[in-house]
Amino acid sequence: MNRRNFLALLGTAGVAGAVAAPGMPAAKAHVFPGFENSYGVLHDVTRCIGCRQCEEACNAVNHLPKPKEAFDDPDVLGVRRRTSAYQWTVVNKYTIDDKPFFRKLQCFHCNEPACASACFAKCFTKNPDGSVTYNGDQCVGCRYCMIACPFYIPGFQYDEPFDPLVQKCTFCKPRLDKGLLPGCVEACPMDALTFGRRGDLIRLARKRIEAQPDRYTDYIYGEWDAGGTAWLVLAPASKATAGKSDVGPYGATEVMHQIGLDTHLGSQPMGELTYGALGTVPLIVAFWPILFGGLYGISKSREARNAMRNKIMRAAERQDMAAAMDDAVRRIERLQGPEAADVARQALEDAVEERRQAALDASRLVGKEDR
Repeated sequence: MNRRNFLALLGTAGVAGAVAAPGMPAAKAHVFPGFENSYGVLHDVTRCIGCRQCEEACNAVNHLPKPKEAFDDPDVLGVRRRTSAYQWTVVNKYTIDDKPFFRKLQCFHCNEPACASACFAKCFTKNPDGSVTYNGDQCVGCRYCMIACPFYIPGFQYDEPFDPLVQKCTFCKPRLDKGLLPGCVEACPMDALTFGRRGDLIRLARKRIEAQPDRYTDYIYGEWDAGGTAWLVLAPASKATAGKSDVGPYGATEVMHQIGLDTHLGSQPMGELTYGALGTVPLIVAFWPILFGGLYGISKSREARNAMRNKIMRAAERQDMAAAMDDAVRRIERLQGPEAADVARQALEDAVEERRQAALDASRLVGKEDR
């Protein structure tokens, strides 16, 4: 069943079932293996000059809307930005020991992606080439993937109330299939981005660290973090890490945090945690933006739409979200520690608030159409 057929079915018969059902598993207990010969990209932060040519290339290759700020506008670097549904990679400016550095942010393409494990519609695929891709044809808009992602990468098309999709970096898979480099890698003038087999990139990173121990922190971000990722980051050394060998994730915490990277994700694949942590999230909370967005198609009667909207909201309020979130956070705390649990709780709370706001926005949209 594709996305449109699902929404049509939901509009005619699914409302009653959604209201009656207390919840459903987010995904089955499946784990995605990391492919041995998959590709990756090594991002050497010491080489990045913040030119944003990678952003411009990503925008052009993927036919994304042009941002408000020009790609050659340096003032953008002073604002800490995140990826979105229409901006799949961004470059941010950071400071280490009063020196400016720049780091590119995009989907990390995890070896065992949490987004794929969380998605009960199976919209995400980990491919042998290392990419994690999304198929919107069967997406129901629940946004479990956004909660599950440890890097907060997937973006949602909030401005598309009737057919929104989740969007993120595709690792330029169409280009990989043609034997071409990812657009951002091809555009980088400083060789800050190196494409290759993941294993070869790890060996290359180690050689750079060994050759210049005062230049690099002896830690390759993404080698083991979150179970390993296709995108790897080589960070500059700080006064605390310069010349020190094998500092490990906690020894590298300060310098990694200074360039916006979390070293407390652990080495266990996030996909192994996601299906258990999100399985208790009530179905109605996931679907209420879809239901609100589809109210106009259910009935052209203002009274019928208002009655249905109130019914859905009352059903949602009966869901014990607090208990579900506590269960999820306790599981993560047991497996990953208190800091990871704090991050997870904040992510869950933010997601619930976003869904609540999306429901209100959709409700206002229906009200405007009535007038």
